[in-house]
Amino acid sequence: MKKISYKKLWKMLIDKDLNKQTLAQTANISASTLTKMSKGESVNIDMLVKICNALNCEIHDIIELIAEEN
Repeated sequence: MKKISYKKLWKMLIDKDLNKQTLAQTANISASTLTKMSKGESVNIDMLVKICNALNCEIHDIIELIAEEN
């Protein structure tokens, strides 16, 4: 079984010298959405598109599917 990982997004924020609060404001998403993502929970695809638009990137640049350890 695979699960979603947002590690690519967190690394991109570090590389661009941005924090989560700035991302939330720029992408017009709620802090609760970022909290869900921080916990590795799934979010609506529309939220991912907003993030991609704000960061000028593609979805595969911010998420990946990884094998879940049993």
